[in-house]
Amino acid sequence: MCGIVAYVGPKDAAPILLEGLQRLEYRGYDSAGLAVLNKGIKTRKVKGRVADLASAVPARFKGGIGIGHTRWATHGVPSDVNAHPHLDSSERIAVVHNGIIENADELRAKLTADGAEFASETDTEVLAHLIARTVKDTDTLADAVRTALKSVVGTYGIAVLDAERPGEVVVARNGSPIVLGIGEKEMFAASDVAALVRYTRQVVHLEDGELAVLDSDGFHTFTMDARETAKEPLTVDWDAGHYDTGGYEHYLLKEISEQPETVARTLRGRLDDRFHIAHLGGLNLTPHETRAFRRVKIIGCGSAYYSGQIGAQLIEELARIPADAEPASEFRYRNPVVEHDTLYVAISQSGETYDTLAAVQELKRKGGRVLGIVNTVGSAIARECDGGVYLHAGPEVSVASTKAFTSTAVAFGLLALHFGRVHDLSPADGRRICEGLRRLPGQIAEILEKEQEIAELARKYAGHPSMMFVGRVRGYPVAREGAQKLKEISYVHAEAYPASELKHGPLALIGPDMPTVAIVPDDELLDKNLTTLGEIRARGGQVLMVGHRVAEPKLVDDCIVVPKNEVELDPILLTIPLQIFAYHAAVALGRDVDKPRNLAKSVTVE
Repeated sequence: MCGIVAYVGPKDAAPILLEGLQRLEYRGYDSAGLAVLNKGIKTRKVKGRVADLASAVPARFKGGIGIGHTRWATHGVPSDVNAHPHLDSSERIAVVHNGIIENADELRAKLTADGAEFASETDTEVLAHLIARTVKDTDTLADAVRTALKSVVGTYGIAVLDAERPGEVVVARNGSPIVLGIGEKEMFAASDVAALVRYTRQVVHLEDGELAVLDSDGFHTFTMDARETAKEPLTVDWDAGHYDTGGYEHYLLKEISEQPETVARTLRGRLDDRFHIAHLGGLNLTPHETRAFRRVKIIGCGSAYYSGQIGAQLIEELARIPADAEPASEFRYRNPVVEHDTLYVAISQSGETYDTLAAVQELKRKGGRVLGIVNTVGSAIARECDGGVYLHAGPEVSVASTKAFTSTAVAFGLLALHFGRVHDLSPADGRRICEGLRRLPGQIAEILEKEQEIAELARKYAGHPSMMFVGRVRGYPVAREGAQKLKEISYVHAEAYPASELKHGPLALIGPDMPTVAIVPDDELLDKNLTTLGEIRARGGQVLMVGHRVAEPKLVDDCIVVPKNEVELDPILLTIPLQIFAYHAAVALGRDVDKPRNLAKSVTVE
């Protein structure tokens, strides 16, 4: 969940590292630091943002090789001392690290007994001392890092400097991403391509258990047992402009506003008007194999999990295959029964979410067939899966997911259409869903035109300490995602419940200080949902309804009306006003919208 940048080349490293860290700040922002080599290792570390680090770096901070880091704390509180890079006692070795060393306490005790003196509370400092112990007995820094890592249990993406070998950086990966960037007589490394695209679009992704040595002439990669590996560079589609705010006040507002375009990209070239089916060649499934699956299991974390709930509903309705979604963070720990006729679908915007990646690896170990729905080409989950769907939503910088969530739900619409037409969905219903999917970008644009109306409602409700979100069947995952958005960026406590469950307990919370956001699509459950609104109002609760028509004033205080699509696809549209609502509530409360407290974008630790 931290950001790593490394540089080797003829230019001064510090400005490149700082610019890269600014691009990666969404991955962690409680402290930051960098180190450069120039007659020894020079470091600057601060508690706070990358801007604070930039202010602390002197103008003459020269050196053509360096490493940088922006932190999301796991071991030790945010502080100058706990910020990365970490050095050994002799200041020969410097390390930046993303991940968690599970046996850090054991290693620290052994190193302390051998005379090592620790300055920080972090698990990362263990790596610096461990490498410093091994480097004395090895011919190369690469051998020292490789030998040291054999003692480590846990996850890591690391970059290492050696003051006595000033021409190279060694990087390594196990469960936490490291990407190499190839330049002209210069090399880069980072935990995300966002830090690289200003300088190069030629990248190489390390696999788990791989290391690389970088110098100004290039790179070479190898495994933990010193076996050389061959890597083919990829060309990334994104450039530096994708990571700018584009004139918007926040990345989050920009990404909400991009959704008509990003949904159109997710759909582009995938709808077949002849057979009314979705073309998803990346699934690597024949029609015969598709028909053999008797169940679909979807796994993801956070908003990805909620989009998976929407996807499960779509698959059940259109393909008539039993489907359900589960948090990947729970799935991986409960020794799941993996069935040969179940298709598993893993969702991750970054493609690097560690809990989801670990679940995929467990499924593969047990012989499960796994598809991936991801946004990042070449990511770990994309490489691990048997096939899948790329979202093509473009990079998402704000911590709270919006356009990736929506594109994921649309991808599930395509997947459900594909499965449905292979099974028993009629051509007429296939045509209906195709037409509905095509209408989505324009309808999302219509909702975005209501931004100021929704912003006024957000300001009205933002002062309440808690809010309830409710929905039935198709509306329930929408309610869950709406509550997630509100709580994570505004810090307003929000709970989501199935509307039918209110009377089984949560109704006790309803009152004047607990407004309810009710998801009320115009479907076969409309009358039951309106009855629920009456129950809430009878107990003095305020109601903000999100649906397809204006309800009677006796049932609601306020309404947000969205365009109607096919009933199966309506949940996709109903989420858009909740994103806008959460954004403007957070702005009204003065929150740091793009970087909410205690959170980071890409969760690559347990």
